[in-house]
Amino acid sequence: MQVFSTFEYSSYIELAVSELEKKGIKKEDIFIVPLNNRTEDRRIFDSLHRADGVSLIDLGMALATAFSVIGASIGFKLSWGPIYWGIISAFIGFILGLGIKLFMFKVIRKNQRLLRGKHSEVILIVDCHTVDAGVVEQTLWKNLALGVSKVRSDGL
Repeated sequence: MQVFSTFEYSSYIELAVSELEKKGIKKEDIFIVPLNNRTEDRRIFDSLHRADGVSLIDLGMALATAFSVIGASIGFKLSWGPIYWGIISAFIGFILGLGIKLFMFKVIRKNQRLLRGKHSEVILIVDCHTVDAGVVEQTLWKNLALGVSKVRSDGL
């Protein structure tokens, strides 16, 4: 039987491995695979086939609406009239909102991700007998595994 588990990259992996070795699992039956971190930045703009659920234009649309109402109201006193000034101020509001959102995602969120210290996860694979699978699973859960799964193999 194979037991798969994922961990955050921390000292709990070492604690889990040493505890498994104390319980009779051989070192050759424990396999640890670190996952690589993302090297490229996330895309800001969505495509037709990929969307991440983050909207950049929501604040722009809200500011465009607010600015167009204000611009149309002020436009009654200006020479070009309320329609032109409403359109001009809507465009200004949209550009301002889009700029604010881009700044938030490029600067503020990137700094928050760096401060939080998102590290890649580690996959731990343990080959064991079926009777030992419960003990291995409990040991992994006790050492703060993010997830655990058992796969039955015919060889053991």
